[in-house]
Amino acid sequence: MLSLSAKIRKEIGKKVKPLRKRGILPAVLYGPEIKNLNLELDFNEFEKVYKEAGESSLVSLEVKEDKKKDKKLVLIHEVQKDPLTEKPTHVDFYQPRLEEEIEAKVPLIFEGEALAQKDLGGTLVKNITEVEVKAKPQNLPKEIRVNIGSLKTFEDKILIKDLKLPEGVKILKDQKEIITLVTPPEKVEEELAKPVEEKVEEIEKVKEKKEKEEEEEKEEKEEKQVEQMKKEEKKKEK
Repeated sequence: MLSLSAKIRKEIGKKVKPLRKRGILPAVLYGPEIKNLNLELDFNEFEKVYKEAGESSLVSLEVKEDKKKDKKLVLIHEVQKDPLTEKPTHVDFYQPRLEEEIEAKVPLIFEGEALAQKDLGGTLVKNITEVEVKAKPQNLPKEIRVNIGSLKTFEDKILIKDLKLPEGVKILKDQKEIITLVTPPEKVEEELAKPVEEKVEEIEKVKEKKEKEEEEEKEEKEEKQVEQMKKEEKKKEK
């Protein structure tokens, strides 16, 4: 199990800003059986653990307070990030009851090669990239792997019911929902061509309208010229 070290944080509110400049990440720990604790931890250490654990794997959090050390099994419940750098700015740790099932979102990791894409030139479509699961905290998986090697034709599909789950894990989704499939190349081409065809039709309509207006203008000029010629002839006759 991955582990993290933290200590009690005295700074709160706007006073935490200088901490971040020193590479310290502010955090809070809460749960049904503990009082809320304001914490601080090393930014780089947290990033390494977060990359490995995600938000659905238990982490051993060692909390230092004065000379005491207390280890708690927690989940990285929520990570606030800087909108520009995408770097963590604050973390919520949650200590669950280990004997009770909880719900969590788990990412799907696609692996292997779809022959319908490789050999038939199709396009791999991923309808679902994460699923919500229910399990005891110690059974929650970091990720669920999806082998797309079974997609050999355009009729093949991978459904929720096809996923291989660890023991004690249930997915809170319709078992018949499609996770991924490969679509034929012509369908993609049709979708891509639609806007182009529409634009061509619009251009053709504008062109026809312009040509019609030019033709009417030309006829009008000719009529005026004929009228002018008739007037001039009448003048000569007089």
